[in-house]
Amino acid sequence: DPSPFTALGTYLGIKAAVKHRLGLDSLRGLKIAVQGVGHVGYYLCKHLHNEGAELIVTDIHQASLDKVATDFGAIVVAPQEIYAQDVDVYAPCALGATLNDATLPQLKAKIVAGCANNQLAEVRHGEQLKEMGILYAPDYVINAGGIINVSFEKDYDAAKSTAKVEEIYNTLLKIFSQADAQNRTTGAVADEMAKAIIEAAKQ
Repeated sequence: DPSPFTALGTYLGIKAAVKHRLGLDSLRGLKIAVQGVGHVGYYLCKHLHNEGAELIVTDIHQASLDKVATDFGAIVVAPQEIYAQDVDVYAPCALGATLNDATLPQLKAKIVAGCANNQLAEVRHGEQLKEMGILYAPDYVINAGGIINVSFEKDYDAAKSTAKVEEIYNTLLKIFSQADAQNRTTGAVADEMAKAIIEAAKQ
């Protein structure tokens, strides 16, 4: 099951974003809005709760919401209300394209970091987040834990897989720092790094 690994990578990615944007090593006392608390979202909420974060969650499945509310004391809000919550981090963990023309003006979070795929409706929404002063963790970097785990399946070693997933933390810190230094979006920097890795693998 790759879900725990995806959740671990996302949790560490949130920690990296909080370290870079807020200068904090701990999530204790921070408010985090999690959109989507299914399999991966539940594991993510568990990590966040264990570190003392306050959770505000939404989902279209009531049973999933009830479980997270009971297990982690999460506050439940309606799906359309999740964007405007007064939180430190917005973590999209459900559908893609939730960062769009309608939702971005509602955001109060300083960080967007979650495990959903294709979070930006369009590339320009990454530019808009940057202009708003919101740090965006590129989706395919922060949510790579599951696919990293799958890559170890031939001769499976959970310890080696976990160690590789844990590198997401430093990879994101590198992306954030480079984006700041070059005054570029984190997405543009991540794309460039990914292309360089792919080209190097062809050699």
